[in-house]
Amino acid sequence: MLNPPPRSAYLHVPFCRHRCGYCNFSVVAGRLDLVDSFLEAISKELSLLGAPQEVDTLYFGGGTPSQLTPTQLRQLCQLALKWHPLADDYEWTVEANPSDVDRERLAVLASHGVNRISLGAQSFRADKLKLLERDHLAADILQAVRLAREAGMHVAIDLIFAAPKETLLQWQADLDEVLLLNPEHISTYGLTFEKGTTFWNRLAKNQLAQLPEELERDMYLAAIDRLSLAGWEHYEVSNFARPGQRSRHNEAYWSGRGYFAAGPGAARYVDGVRETNHRSTTTYLQRVLSGQSPIAERECLDPVQRAREYLVFSLRRLEGVARNTFQEHTGKTLDELAGKDIARFVDEDMLADDGHTVRLTRAGLLVSDSLWPELL
Repeated sequence: MLNPPPRSAYLHVPFCRHRCGYCNFSVVAGRLDLVDSFLEAISKELSLLGAPQEVDTLYFGGGTPSQLTPTQLRQLCQLALKWHPLADDYEWTVEANPSDVDRERLAVLASHGVNRISLGAQSFRADKLKLLERDHLAADILQAVRLAREAGMHVAIDLIFAAPKETLLQWQADLDEVLLLNPEHISTYGLTFEKGTTFWNRLAKNQLAQLPEELERDMYLAAIDRLSLAGWEHYEVSNFARPGQRSRHNEAYWSGRGYFAAGPGAARYVDGVRETNHRSTTTYLQRVLSGQSPIAERECLDPVQRAREYLVFSLRRLEGVARNTFQEHTGKTLDELAGKDIARFVDEDMLADDGHTVRLTRAGLLVSDSLWPELL
């Protein structure tokens, strides 16, 4: 029996002014000359759906969607709405770089129904922004938030902690700054050095140094405590929201539900099958525009794999996974699938288990990434 069609869709916009040193996403820098071809390719890929698919959540990610001109943004919005009409009470998010946000772009987005802007702020401190190779300043973040509010949009802000040489006090100052802006949603991510990035190469050459693990943990805990005290709900390992303002799109991922996706490097999950498009923007364009499939990888998950993924995604959420819900969703009991591992992590104080629900402990939050491979 087929699963119901997904109710979420993601469009990947790969264009950036430049690639930041820590970034390993599927992006192309300084190639805005490819945008028109990209829009043509997105149109062709979306047409493979065969018929419009209504969604509850729509998300433009990147890359930097706000790099597109207002005219190009209008075209992309119209294509998205043609193939993914929005249900009542929808959520439509667009990622943006603070320095790109202006009234004209926001007017285009708002006129098509975008109701949530996600700003890659990363920091309010000029020297940290320079180190992270960002092209904006704190004033740009403040201006972007003000304009988004004027356009009637909710605001989500991303921050990075544990940058080289950063102190706990400096990170706490970033937290204080974001609280002053009172966004609906805040995400905090520890800086990672990914293989293939310039930061990885600089780390290998001792041009950059990672912070001590203990300090990075203190920064993460400072975010949890400071944001929770101020009224933001810590609902996922890296995410905080005002009551009722969680990212519904991301919750679709974390709840094991399917999702549509289009664009270079985009990954979709439909009826138990995961497909990922070519990461190279130029390869993606060549393939789609010549009538070939953009798909680079395809994996059909068996019931056990799907159940294990559902377990890991569920545990990323602070509410954890309820045994009855898990069995209803997967057809398997939590204990037959991972009972021994769960018991071991409970003994190690990484997980808490009250007999009904299993969830991460505070200690488990600090090392959650090390738990997932064993549960998968």
